[in-house]
Amino acid sequence: MRALIVTAVAAEADSVAAGLTPHPDPVTPEPRTLPGGYLITRRDLPGLAADVLVGGVGPAAAAAATATALALADYSLVISAGIGGGFAPAAPLGSLVVADALVAADLGAETPEGFLPVQELGFGRSVHLPPAELAARAAEATGALLAPVLTVSTVTGSASRAAEIAARHPLAGAEAMEGFGVAEAAAAHGLPVLEVRAVSNAVGPRDRAAWRIGDALAALTAGFRALGPVLVNWGERHERHEHHEHG
Repeated sequence: MRALIVTAVAAEADSVAAGLTPHPDPVTPEPRTLPGGYLITRRDLPGLAADVLVGGVGPAAAAAATATALALADYSLVISAGIGGGFAPAAPLGSLVVADALVAADLGAETPEGFLPVQELGFGRSVHLPPAELAARAAEATGALLAPVLTVSTVTGSASRAAEIAARHPLAGAEAMEGFGVAEAAAAHGLPVLEVRAVSNAVGPRDRAAWRIGDALAALTAGFRALGPVLVNWGERHERHEHHEHG
């Protein structure tokens, strides 16, 4: 199976690639550049070829980078991966969250009665669903919380904003900035999507001193080390199913 794994920044891509590096391979993979200046690193494991893409911060950048990569190669699965904020107490610092829904939490309109998601305005969508079995198996293998991951264009930085967004999405496990953009590009190519987030900070008032970015990046590496066999198994079953349908 060939998977495209989209991260926002190089540190996230390096952490994912480290998890997909056959142990004890000490070689740091050299990225190559795609049109648009996007960096992509190839990792090969038995049964899994993974391209790890540095796509930039925010849903628009992530969508553009993902669409570029998908136009240049054939993939079976697209994964949005990186660090993000966790909703306490369900997703503590250093933990992992696997999305059972990728939600554009601030795509819509403010009204006197409150926020309306874009589909309630009569157009578009604000939720993408990953393959349910794949998400559940990924969460089980990595010890992650299985919950919605919210995509925002502005990171939550106050208690009032955190309370507002938690009230609208009470089951949410994490907040990040790219997942929905990645999912939109994947959907345009007819591909399934998954999102994996390692929690570096709590959703709420910004307190950089309390952030644990190093711990989150380490959790991302460990998570993708555990996720590899799940992806291989899912890819083999997906390919057998497609072969049976077209056989």
